[in-house]
Amino acid sequence: MLVRFLIYGALGWIVEILWTGTGSILRRDPRLTATTYLWMFPIYGGGALLFERLYQVVAAQPWILRGLVWVVAIFGVEYVTGWLIRRAVGHCPWDYSGAPLALGELVRLDYAPAWFLLGLLFERLHLALVASFP
Repeated sequence: MLVRFLIYGALGWIVEILWTGTGSILRRDPRLTATTYLWMFPIYGGGALLFERLYQVVAAQPWILRGLVWVVAIFGVEYVTGWLIRRAVGHCPWDYSGAPLALGELVRLDYAPAWFLLGLLFERLHLALVASFP
């Protein structure tokens, strides 16, 4: 379980760097800035371990329903962890204020398609990791 936590945390950082870096490219920022936060490693690692348990519940469902479950689950983890960090230190590292379809400055509803696909990709990663690191 520890190995999977570390892998999920590291992969989460990588995906976030690629996501924010792509945004930099789309904004034509010549610096090609990409960011993440130290807070994100345990959020990605721990969140994914929670999602492993959730996968056991939804695995037999059609892919479209599972994708929707992942959207809700990711939004939930993002909102709760953002709220907790903001409560603990006074500021959430990610701030979606002014973003379209932002919910409490902590979640962007327009990211739902990305979370849908990421959740379905997580399932495949989860199965490979459980087979390699039971």
